[in-house]
Amino acid sequence: MAERNPPPLTPAGFQVLLALAGGKAHGYAVMRFVEEVTGGAVRLGPGTLYRTIARLVADGLVEEVAGGSSGEPHDARRRYYRLTPLGRTAARRETGLMARLVEVAADAGLLDGRRRSTA
Repeated sequence: MAERNPPPLTPAGFQVLLALAGGKAHGYAVMRFVEEVTGGAVRLGPGTLYRTIARLVADGLVEEVAGGSSGEPHDARRRYYRLTPLGRTAARRETGLMARLVEVAADAGLLDGRRRSTA
């Protein structure tokens, strides 16, 4: 069966996929990851986070998996998620798009006021 094209991502959707790119995680860990990598500039509240995860699951980009490692305390309410192959494809596609946008921003002098050298 051929892999379908992943749907477009919202910023929150991309941030969740990025958080899960390193392996499975529960919702609170995803929230903390996003806050840490953005230096606190982005904070996914529980409503946004879990609506986003539900959409990613419905789109086949993320799946719920069995709980954490044996060294972690067990919490039956905690749900763990991981990327599906389609989710990894979507995250790669979005990363490539962002890289191109950053190049354009650099060329326009929007990164620390410097233009990229074209030499």
